[in-house]
Amino acid sequence: MFFVDTLEIEGLGNRSYLAGGMRAALVVDPPRDIEQVIAAAARRGVRIAFVAETHLHNDYVTGGLELARVTGARYLVPAGASVAFARTPVADGDTFPVDEHLVLRAIATPGHTPHHTSYVLEEDGRAVAAFTGGSLLIGTVGRPDLVEPRLTEQLARAQHASARRLAERLDDEVPVLPTHGFGSFCSSAQAEGDATTIGQERRTNDALTRDVDTFVTEMLASLDDVPAYYAHMGPANAAGPAPVDLTPPAPADAEQIAARLAAGEWVVDLRSRIAFAQGHVAGSFNFEGEGKLATYLAWLIPWGKPVTLLAGTPEQVAAAQRELARVGIDRPAAAATGDPAGWILAGEELASFPRARFADLAAVRARGEQVVVLDVRRDAERAGGFVDGSVHIPVHELPGRIGDVPDGVVWVHCAGGMRAAIAASLLDAAGREVVAVDDGFDAATAAGLTLTSPDSTD
Repeated sequence: MFFVDTLEIEGLGNRSYLAGGMRAALVVDPPRDIEQVIAAAARRGVRIAFVAETHLHNDYVTGGLELARVTGARYLVPAGASVAFARTPVADGDTFPVDEHLVLRAIATPGHTPHHTSYVLEEDGRAVAAFTGGSLLIGTVGRPDLVEPRLTEQLARAQHASARRLAERLDDEVPVLPTHGFGSFCSSAQAEGDATTIGQERRTNDALTRDVDTFVTEMLASLDDVPAYYAHMGPANAAGPAPVDLTPPAPADAEQIAARLAAGEWVVDLRSRIAFAQGHVAGSFNFEGEGKLATYLAWLIPWGKPVTLLAGTPEQVAAAQRELARVGIDRPAAAATGDPAGWILAGEELASFPRARFADLAAVRARGEQVVVLDVRRDAERAGGFVDGSVHIPVHELPGRIGDVPDGVVWVHCAGGMRAAIAASLLDAAGREVVAVDDGFDAATAAGLTLTSPDSTD
């Protein structure tokens, strides 16, 4: 008998897997905070015999090296990956005995990276699970443009061939277990559903239903923005990540918070966007702890800039610290919790700004008031239609383009409210008068606002 446990890496939109038999198991693409993996193995009562990487990840710092060290497992890394640490190099066709009747087989699947390798778990010679990493995903494939721009088309063609190689070698009922596709920007599109098989992918995946030229042309035309912090993940994983330190950061009082702001450091408020708008430390930024914290904070912050975390409870700080460590923001400079009134100096007041709906924006426009409408969605989202007359600056570009926002009261929106809150906090910290539109973009049409498509502006 075999088992496969899925470990969700919340926030980053990835998955890791623990799979094995009665006594031993393997781990595929583990997160940096390895405690959850060790706990999962303990619940199963199995020894971790192998830790396998499908590729050098571009969207998070791996815990593979440390997990192998702690457990004594063999660390399997594709042979083509250039790394600075000892590991077991894996080549196409290599096999590794996991437990009685269970063997792990490597299949070279270049495309997401040149060295990408998938792993198939076999029970008595029959494939029972395919760990496809960033190759074959649910309804899509991993994007091929994260390694080197000059290789993108070549890797896209390799990705098409790799998906077909998996489909040709595996039976319809074999589960496909990818690492990416659940919110990660490593996916060329987001997964529809959370489970699939080789047979289902044969019927629905573009890589398996379209010829290579059509597939490549359409994929390259649809690639979305790449988070800036991705540039740091591959080198960190190749060098060998250090063990993560999740001990609590130093406490910060009001004087220290003020001093850090004055020094140009980032002070990040993890509370909800509702609470932040009602009252916050002037100059602080709002990245909700319950949102895609690691993705957007790591994307926007100047790499290496010290960050102080503000939250309602120590538990919220700890959760944020764990998530940020997964993307290489290792040690917050400091943290403060409790009542925001305690985060400001005596005699100062908390800053605030209003929140609104698209219906409120429509009403303001109907009265003839001149306001700036700032759309902070990504290019691909705006291509589907935008509020007539709106200014477009994607949220990840806003820190460097505050000066491009026209004068006047700025009504900022995104697709749902989270990124609008980030943008509103950036504008507020820069001294702009801002209104955060906390609403789903679908409500813009219902409110009577005119939407324009890019084609209609030609």
